[in-house]
Amino acid sequence: MGEQQLDRVTSDELVYVPASEFRRLLDARLQPHTTTEAFAALARINTLYMIARAWSGHIGTSFSSLDIMSWLFLNEMRDLDRGPGACDIFFSSKGHDAPALYSVLIGLGLLPEEKVDNLRRLHGLPGHPHVETPYIQANTGSLGMGVSKAKGMAIANRLAGTPRRIFVLTGDGELQEGQFWESLASAANHHLAEIVVIVDHNRIQSDTWVEQVSDLGDVEAKLRAFGWHVARCDGHDVRALERTFRALDRIAEQPKVVIADTVKGKGVSFMEGPSMGAGDLYAYHSGAPTEAEYAGGSTELVDRARGLFNASGLGALATKNGRRPERREPRFTQNLISAYKDALVTQADRHPRLVVLDADLVKDCGLVPFAQKYPERFVECGIAEQDMVSMACGLAKRGALPVAHSFACFLSARPNEQIYNQCSEGSKVIYVGSLAGLLPGGPGHSHQSVRDIGALGSVPNLLMAEPSVENEVHALFEYLVDTAVESSYLRLVSVKWPVPFGYPAGQRVQPGRGWVVRDGRDLVVTGYGPWLLSNAWHAAEELQKSFGITTRLINLPWLNRVDSAWLKEAIGDRRAVLLLDNHYVRGGQGEMLAAAVAGLGLDPVASVMRLGVMELPECGTNDEVLAYHGLDVASLVTAFRTAVGRHRPGTVSQPA
Repeated sequence: MGEQQLDRVTSDELVYVPASEFRRLLDARLQPHTTTEAFAALARINTLYMIARAWSGHIGTSFSSLDIMSWLFLNEMRDLDRGPGACDIFFSSKGHDAPALYSVLIGLGLLPEEKVDNLRRLHGLPGHPHVETPYIQANTGSLGMGVSKAKGMAIANRLAGTPRRIFVLTGDGELQEGQFWESLASAANHHLAEIVVIVDHNRIQSDTWVEQVSDLGDVEAKLRAFGWHVARCDGHDVRALERTFRALDRIAEQPKVVIADTVKGKGVSFMEGPSMGAGDLYAYHSGAPTEAEYAGGSTELVDRARGLFNASGLGALATKNGRRPERREPRFTQNLISAYKDALVTQADRHPRLVVLDADLVKDCGLVPFAQKYPERFVECGIAEQDMVSMACGLAKRGALPVAHSFACFLSARPNEQIYNQCSEGSKVIYVGSLAGLLPGGPGHSHQSVRDIGALGSVPNLLMAEPSVENEVHALFEYLVDTAVESSYLRLVSVKWPVPFGYPAGQRVQPGRGWVVRDGRDLVVTGYGPWLLSNAWHAAEELQKSFGITTRLINLPWLNRVDSAWLKEAIGDRRAVLLLDNHYVRGGQGEMLAAAVAGLGLDPVASVMRLGVMELPECGTNDEVLAYHGLDVASLVTAFRTAVGRHRPGTVSQPA
């Protein structure tokens, strides 16, 4: 981070329950209800510990689902001791509740106790479930796929002659996703009675109440209309859960669904959904608790667990202490989402036709100020990106200027066909995909958007851009609103980052053309976005200081357009070219630029290297993920020297 000043973030002591206490509880052979209640109480302590220690995670949905998961694993799942391939199947379709599932698995001894310290760490426990982890049966995090996957598993099990019950946990906000409803009819038609879907009906999705986003109506009637057997119970009452599942045992011909009424954040009074004030947004969907919040929440959870242990005759509850790793954060960063928040309102003030659509990410996409100022021009679509994009298409055809928002991983993929259809009509829609690229590394690959450039780059009449600094956000968005005649996709990195350069005064926005971030004679490096260009800048600085090699670093914010004349001028007489991507190398900006360089007919021919993500993104801290994928400063120094060495053999040798 160069000379950036850093603020120290304190790391207070944390507490967790060791696996030996879970084992002591299980070995006591208490009544199932007593054991399950106590087990869930212990798991809540560890879930909060894991999220606090990781500095990120999903508390609310983990807490709402923990009693359900505990009952299923302790009382419904058969043959767990035979291994994940031979037992009944459980997976969470929503995936946000991964910390809860990991806590249950650790408590049962199905994952090692030391994994309690490895949430969202490299080679640890991913932020959203991934099948590399034992007993994780499906990759989840992209919503709506669960019932479809369960149907495939059921049919395969039948063909293999190894029938297994399949339990699928979904969120109630997830029920806005079209694939969920598409998956229901054939499950009933095939009489897949081994499938039991449990809806974690906590009534709050990421930011606010489900009914305020997209009311589900009479869910029970809708599910029955698809031929499913429907039951309902209190998802925190283990006796009610037992009664419900025993009644389901008698249903032999229909797939089953249990609507489990729960409380988001259950177990910590100030995190529970009903404590949310009128008009407030729910504060504990994602992120990490502050030190004060952790202390208060942990105290409540430990006190309850101790009470349950004492009441059960188990005596004192033993706990262990851990520490939250210290974080040192830069004081001065570029926050592109905050800049976009301001740019959006600025343009809305000038353009009364501008309408904003959101897919249940109003906070994460920076839309709160717009929604508050222009509620009549704000459309909350819920978790339904395909519907949102086609709605934007209709708005555009009737003279509005729609701006549609979601995370880049979902906006580029789920409604890809709808975006293509909209662009084929020649109308104008602006798509804004946040959480773009490899970082943050904590949520895992379902949320690391490193294929969106490839997914959308070939769509005709769609201009794609990514800013690197706050002022460039304003400049690019103004251009896309005021000047661009075609549709566009604005790709935003959500992590705040210290950037060692600024947006040039008087810089004109011209599609296909970029600007020089720092100049040099030996090497040309292209890139885009805050952290990628910042790391490249620091690598160039180190290269010059240690080896005397100078680098022309270019910011090209246009992801699927390049002006060949400008590119030729930008390269000049340099013949070592390195093309960087915050994306898979295949399908990224570098692929487009490499083809463009080849078409320039440079004499002598330039040596071109491409560097980006080469495999499925790893989950971990940002530093861990960048180093693993070779995009941290140290790795870039090596890559820069290699690129120069290809053109000038000998320059990469170590200095005397």
